[in-house]
Amino acid sequence: MPELSQTLRGAYAAARGLFAPAETKKSAANGLIAMHGQGQAVWTSRNLAALTKEGFVHNPVGYRCVRMIAEAASSVPWLLYEDDAELSRHPLLSLLGGPNGAQTGGELFEAFYTHLQTSGNAYLEAVELDGEVRELHVLRPDRMKLVPGSNGWPEAYEYSANGKSVRFSQDRDVPQVLHLKLFNPMDDHYGMSPFEAAARSIDIHNAASAWNKALLDNAARPSGALVYRGTEGAPNLSGEQFDRLKAELEATYQGKANAGRPLVLEGGLEWTSMSLSPRDMDYIEAKHVAAREIALAFGVPPMLLGIPGDNTFSNYAEANRTFWRQTVLPLVGRTANALSTWLNPAFGGEVRLWFDADQVDALSTEREALWNRVQAADFLTQDEKRQAVGYGSAADR
Repeated sequence: MPELSQTLRGAYAAARGLFAPAETKKSAANGLIAMHGQGQAVWTSRNLAALTKEGFVHNPVGYRCVRMIAEAASSVPWLLYEDDAELSRHPLLSLLGGPNGAQTGGELFEAFYTHLQTSGNAYLEAVELDGEVRELHVLRPDRMKLVPGSNGWPEAYEYSANGKSVRFSQDRDVPQVLHLKLFNPMDDHYGMSPFEAAARSIDIHNAASAWNKALLDNAARPSGALVYRGTEGAPNLSGEQFDRLKAELEATYQGKANAGRPLVLEGGLEWTSMSLSPRDMDYIEAKHVAAREIALAFGVPPMLLGIPGDNTFSNYAEANRTFWRQTVLPLVGRTANALSTWLNPAFGGEVRLWFDADQVDALSTEREALWNRVQAADFLTQDEKRQAVGYGSAADR
């Protein structure tokens, strides 16, 4: 019997080798990524609604950071190149300028960048008609889920709203959805919002605001002590008297409408005020530190937000240039590369999208300094000077 079993195992192994499928090339790592959810939707692990509510809706620093980045990035004009030649007119430029019937290009990209900063993910839908991309639409990240294929890459996206779902296939020359995300080392498919990195600072900032609001509701002081100093041997206040006195104080003397109202006492009662100690006042500095950390997570210089105690930059103009150079323009450049790769097949595959930094007023000082240096370089020809500042030769005009 052992000899027979060994013979059968040998025949089975030979048959497997004879009918084995041909080898195909694919990433080993991506196969591992797809093992846990092949063909199924991968949901984001964070609570996007809570982050958005606490960081954007209820926190003025987070709200302003997102708005500053989105408004600045969406205001940068686009440039289009075919090889090295700049194109002033092209269907792609027209599409980006008027992406759909309800939005201008600036409005669409402001929403796109807002979603990216708020959730770490942003989605654009390409609407095709007769084989041409006619419209672009922003899709909400909280309604989107990714469906990975057998190789680990997204094969589709599912968008759900009002109890209905739409499936967007990615198996096309121009995939139906562009997914731009901020890097997340803990997730293969979804990006990480700056709100996640600043979550603790947001909690501190919001808690300090709530504490300050409660302080204002109590006449802007940590209240005080109502001391009963009756005659010697007199009994303490009864429970009924204590409750009635407390209710009268809350109704008559508490709150901003009653701030400064004189307190009338009788029957051996005395009011002893309390004040904030220097240690208690540390919450103000803690709130400023939390605000600076929130701004740091988004890459917005605190000086631009009016946060006190930040002397990193010598003046406002320097802080503004740093904001554009280190935060806004890298984001716009990354978006330009993603749009070029995504939409190139629909427009011949020979165009390249970029941004026009010369139109940014905040960088005018840098631009003027560059022009002065180039103009003073006598060893350069006129065409070389034009190329050094980003223009073509005079003969190309």
